[in-house]
Amino acid sequence: MASAMAEKSRRSLAELLTGGAVLCGLAVMLAATVLNEGRNTDSAGYQLNADFTHIDGLDIGSDVRLAGVAVGTVVAESVNPATYKAHVTFTVRPDIKLTVDTAAIITSDSLLGGKYIALSPGGDDRMLAPGATLTQTQGAISLEQLLSKFIFSVTDTLTHANKSAPAGKAESGGADLP
Repeated sequence: MASAMAEKSRRSLAELLTGGAVLCGLAVMLAATVLNEGRNTDSAGYQLNADFTHIDGLDIGSDVRLAGVAVGTVVAESVNPATYKAHVTFTVRPDIKLTVDTAAIITSDSLLGGKYIALSPGGDDRMLAPGATLTQTQGAISLEQLLSKFIFSVTDTLTHANKSAPAGKAESGGADLP
């Protein structure tokens, strides 16, 4: 009986130590994540700026892509108090030269995926200088807003259809039963 009690005590101690080690490991990973927040931005290249009406889901560290290829990252976001627009600063690789009429569009990887800035170069011969601000922008499109508009549109269409249908046809269904 004493042997069984000692074995149970050793097993409990081993479980306690294992649980403590797992908790310590999780705490270290959490601390590393918090301390590394915002540091994964690639600042290599030159910086550009753009102002958007909405940047929903775009975060510091998000990709900047040209033709689907990552060419930079978002390094800063703020609100311009004069225009109430979101001001975004991002980097572009030094080997990528963009024209002054380049458009910046916030888009997403998939229906529920993360957002990124898609660059669409124009046809101008002049190139953007480092620190320049892109003037042609399109903000993020909110999935919630699109669904809301769709639902209200369908509801409105059904309401108008029910009001304009003759009373006799709506009740009979248009089919003869035996």
